[in-house]
Amino acid sequence: MSAAPDIRTVNVTRYVTPLREGGSLPAIAEADDDFLYVLKFRGAGQGIKALIAELIGGELARAAGFKIPEIVFANLDEAFGRTEPDEEIQDLLKFSIGLNLALHYLQGAITYDPAVHKTYPLTASKIVWLDCLLTNVDRSYRNTNMLMWQKELWLIDHGASLYFHHSWTGWETHAKKPFPQVKDHVLLPLASELEKADAEMKQRITPEKIKAIVSVLPDEWLQSTFEESPEQVREVYTGYLTTRLAASETFLNEALNARKQLI
Repeated sequence: MSAAPDIRTVNVTRYVTPLREGGSLPAIAEADDDFLYVLKFRGAGQGIKALIAELIGGELARAAGFKIPEIVFANLDEAFGRTEPDEEIQDLLKFSIGLNLALHYLQGAITYDPAVHKTYPLTASKIVWLDCLLTNVDRSYRNTNMLMWQKELWLIDHGASLYFHHSWTGWETHAKKPFPQVKDHVLLPLASELEKADAEMKQRITPEKIKAIVSVLPDEWLQSTFEESPEQVREVYTGYLTTRLAASETFLNEALNARKQLI
């Protein structure tokens, strides 16, 4: 039995600055443990479903052996946004009271640039494979969602993953579909060891590991977002990912064919 990830809970004490990237208005914030975090708000764009994707995607990436900033639950108090002068941010804070998600802020990190930073073929192949499993549409040349920090590659921003959950019905069908958006993946040209990646990743990401990660989704998020009970919702996420894992040949072949078109 795989152990569930140990996700700490912190209380947000200071809103430092917004990160004006995309429509979700994440922010740098300080918590009561004196660390800085990139705070993802439940009241933003895609709401709690983006936080669910961030948590599942990030912890599966960590289980696969990648560097991921620590993910924490972040409590936002009702009084927190009252002194914020920006009305848009004030509204965001008001709609985000309660449990949010945050990632440890990697101070001084720089955006990954495939033209500058060397990535080994197997590493590139594993990241492509992971994003196919997660249906992560957000790792393109336009927005790599990878950082270089202390001379190591770190993966960030998995909130655009698991897009099946925005329609929710027919998840069994979605789970067995290929991932055509892989053609736009920033690392696809380097991913020359996809078959080896498939074998190695399935050693690390197992049905037991998926179930353990999904188990930490907070009841508070699930009760406010879905009609089903929290346990039923967790069963759908677990079922979707384990089905997709078992059918990895489908998205593997899509990635191999997309790569042939490139080279």
